[in-house]
Amino acid sequence: MVLVLGLLGSGSLLTRGAAAETSSPKGRYNVLFMMADDLNNALSCYQHPLVQTPNIDRLAARGMKFDRAYTQFPLCNPSRASFLTGLRPDHTRVYDNAVHFRENVPDVVTLPQCFREHGYFAARVGKLFHYGVPTQIGTSGLDDPQSWDAVVNPRGRDKDEEDKIFSLVRGQFGGTLSWLSADGTDEEQTDGIGAAEAVRLLEEHRGERFFVAVGFYRPHTPYVAPHRYFEMYPLDRVPLPEIPPGYFDTVPAAAITLKREERAMDEGLKRQAIQAYLASISFMDAQVGKVLDAVDRLGLADETVIVMTSDHGYHMHEHGLWQKRSLFEESARVPLIVSVPGMKHAGKATSGIVEMVDIYPTLADLCGLAMPPHLDGQSMVPLLENPDLPGKPFAVTQVTRGGGKNVFHGYSVRTARWRYTEWDGGERGVELYDHEKDPGEMRNLGEDPAYADVRAELKKLIPNRGGN
Repeated sequence: MVLVLGLLGSGSLLTRGAAAETSSPKGRYNVLFMMADDLNNALSCYQHPLVQTPNIDRLAARGMKFDRAYTQFPLCNPSRASFLTGLRPDHTRVYDNAVHFRENVPDVVTLPQCFREHGYFAARVGKLFHYGVPTQIGTSGLDDPQSWDAVVNPRGRDKDEEDKIFSLVRGQFGGTLSWLSADGTDEEQTDGIGAAEAVRLLEEHRGERFFVAVGFYRPHTPYVAPHRYFEMYPLDRVPLPEIPPGYFDTVPAAAITLKREERAMDEGLKRQAIQAYLASISFMDAQVGKVLDAVDRLGLADETVIVMTSDHGYHMHEHGLWQKRSLFEESARVPLIVSVPGMKHAGKATSGIVEMVDIYPTLADLCGLAMPPHLDGQSMVPLLENPDLPGKPFAVTQVTRGGGKNVFHGYSVRTARWRYTEWDGGERGVELYDHEKDPGEMRNLGEDPAYADVRAELKKLIPNRGGN
């Protein structure tokens, strides 16, 4: 196992010191920001009938669960660049996994940087800003050095034993369905190492205000977890969504992200992939539990805001699709739990609509920090104080298709009842789904004349490229 630990250079520390001298008084709370990679809402606290996530569940029991939280772009780098800067993707202009956001918005103050400039100790463990998994495990990838005082880049047995991983395409892992029921212990895995390092940071900095961000790698492909997590999900109990014949003909071609090797999977292989994904979720949940245990053991619960989320949702054969980059609910929706010391509505859920771009202003608001003027989101504190509020009138999620001169955009708006999606301004197709009658989004009303007025109203909510 290899662990890379970096403390940022003296110049950065001097910058932090200068900021602390001129900042507002220390914030009200510490922040522990935890996120999984490629995690959908397959959690027991989100009523999944099979998945066991007791640790995320206990966080939900002492926090608030957001049932309608949406990513702005269901791909790792664009999503992370968006919510960590507080800017929508059309403002960061990050639409793929290769561009660093500072190429386009060089002076933006990120979420952790904002806390750092207010005198907090800011540290990262694992993947917060983007880097490729598993290729760049153990490195900093597209990290943002000026956001942190210290960084930890864990690397574990899962990275060192890639030759044992099964993949639909031999030797490909990051964007290809791949998995391994692994030998050894949790502590040998990258996320196990990351959890231990997060605990160490909490122990070392318990006496000062901190913003500690912990980015877990699972359940991102390859789905690697020790054997016991696979044993939790016998193949004969693994659910496999059914897709009616001719379904793909009812939606625009741009809505379908199915790869050739995925089309070739038989039912047995599909169940193995889902089993591995669920096993990875439960493994990740166990590492979350270690960090939560440390918060309680160190007496930090009464002064620490805790957030648990993911960068976007994920498909496990819903709509016949796998992985991410779609504009269906499974890809656009994310789990989001926020726990605030002494909160009045602990254990409650809200159906109010929120977006990931709202996380930055919410944490600044909760901690009493001055918010940078550039933020595109809005604070979720009103919902934390009253979960019956409706939240935003709608959320916006976008993706791209094609490449180079042939690239085009898809935008989707989600209201309390409807999801409306346009591809290339409607030139390459339109989708409309009624969540009151069709929560699975399986009946596309995009060309049904009976819903022309609904489409016309929802079309007004689609943003102009580069606009709000």
